[in-house]
Amino acid sequence: MALGNTVGLRGAVIALVVCCGLSAQAQQKNAADAPSPAPTGVMISLPSWSPLVKRVLPAVVNVSAEISSEAAGAEEGPQSEDAIGQGGPAQPSFDEFLRRYFEQRGLPSRTPSSPGEKPATGRKIVSVGSAFIIDPSGYIVTNSHVVARATKITVIFADSSQHLAEIIGSDPKTDIALLKVSVNRKLPFLQWGDSNNVEVGDWVMTVGNPFGLGGTVTTGIVSALGRDLMQGPFDDFLQIDAPINRGNSGGPTFDTGGRVVGINAAIYSPTGGSIGIGFAIPSSIARIIVQKLRDTGHADHGYLGIGIQTISPEIARALHLDPEKPMGLLVNDVSPDSPAAKAGVQPGDVIQEADGGAVHGPHDIAKFVITAQVGDKLRLTLDRNGKIQKLELTVAHQPAVKQLAAIERQQSGDAAEAQTVMGIWFANLTPDLRREFGLAASVQGAVIGGIEENSSAAAIGLVPGDVVTSINRQPVTQSAEAMQKLRSVANQGDVLILVHRHGIANFMVLSAQSKAGND
Repeated sequence: MALGNTVGLRGAVIALVVCCGLSAQAQQKNAADAPSPAPTGVMISLPSWSPLVKRVLPAVVNVSAEISSEAAGAEEGPQSEDAIGQGGPAQPSFDEFLRRYFEQRGLPSRTPSSPGEKPATGRKIVSVGSAFIIDPSGYIVTNSHVVARATKITVIFADSSQHLAEIIGSDPKTDIALLKVSVNRKLPFLQWGDSNNVEVGDWVMTVGNPFGLGGTVTTGIVSALGRDLMQGPFDDFLQIDAPINRGNSGGPTFDTGGRVVGINAAIYSPTGGSIGIGFAIPSSIARIIVQKLRDTGHADHGYLGIGIQTISPEIARALHLDPEKPMGLLVNDVSPDSPAAKAGVQPGDVIQEADGGAVHGPHDIAKFVITAQVGDKLRLTLDRNGKIQKLELTVAHQPAVKQLAAIERQQSGDAAEAQTVMGIWFANLTPDLRREFGLAASVQGAVIGGIEENSSAAAIGLVPGDVVTSINRQPVTQSAEAMQKLRSVANQGDVLILVHRHGIANFMVLSAQSKAGND
């Protein structure tokens, strides 16, 4: 009985399995004929940039600038040096990586057969870049380097029509140029946005002409703000990761509202192509420069006559500041008869505030200078040897470049110059040395004549030809004076020296751990 029940149960189970199998096949057939059911999960729809692209694309143009081979050759200068004084084999500098991006150039008929070969005289080189229309009457913005030394500029619109353009004004210091084309119709144009409201992580879109491929759209985010590339006095770049390449120079960077918040100007690229590190001139600067170029044809930058640098932990210790949080900017140069000099600013002062706001980098001062008008006031709060000073500077016109004034006579002191202190021996500035190093008469100090190997001076990158103008914020004018002052402080701790090199002043710190040299 039990066995019979078991057999009957197996038959029922088998019958059930077969029945279910047939039913499943039928269900599959029916499912194939029926419409697919709606998914049960949550669907996420990504936003499209297409509506924005359709709106702004007609106002983005390509620029083709013809440059004679003679002008292009004159434009090429010596390669910039690496960070000050670092020894060892030369490495590709940051400036070289940036320069590769600046414009896409090539000969229309042939290229040099070797890297060192110069283009044949009389041939034309074409600089290809991007630009955008800011006014329906035909005003167009691009980079200054795209049209520099151009003999003919052609603007290609989105409809492939070509128009000759003239340069209304160009400002190499901010790398901005304003062009104008004459047309018999109103042109599509773009609106400026406010880069001061841009934050790290915001979405941005770029449109340009990379490698001659016009109308190329890329997107990304703002990676950083206030980047100083040491390419000019007003560096304050937006860093973006939207892919941009050669030929994108001068093209716009948009916010999600389709407003221009930046002008693409450079990338960092060891290879010459995009690696996701691009830089755009913020609209807060660009729109002011463009308006100045439109009004007068030139930027007419304000002038304070002050050189500044950030404060490293080493310099902070030498200044008896907190090396963990070195706040402020260090004044390293004050030009004679400048607004800074007249207000009483001195090398070695630490700027803590400008117009009531804390300063964190050189761009905080640069923003004021670039937006100020002649006659505007800049109020500074300074720390001078632990005492707070409040000074007011009046913005002046940028002075013209002056010729070297009377050259000081060579003085004796060979016996003192033969000795070294902390690995340095000094020489007096002679007329020949001034001419050789291009030093203005206002630069007073002692020139470094030699550096001992394995010394503190060699370690921080000092080189023969550097001019030391102060030691521990005390001015020096002669080699013997520099030797005496350096010897007197060599055993008291790290030494702060002010060094002039190629027209640029920088504070540097000599370590007290090194040998004091000959006595």
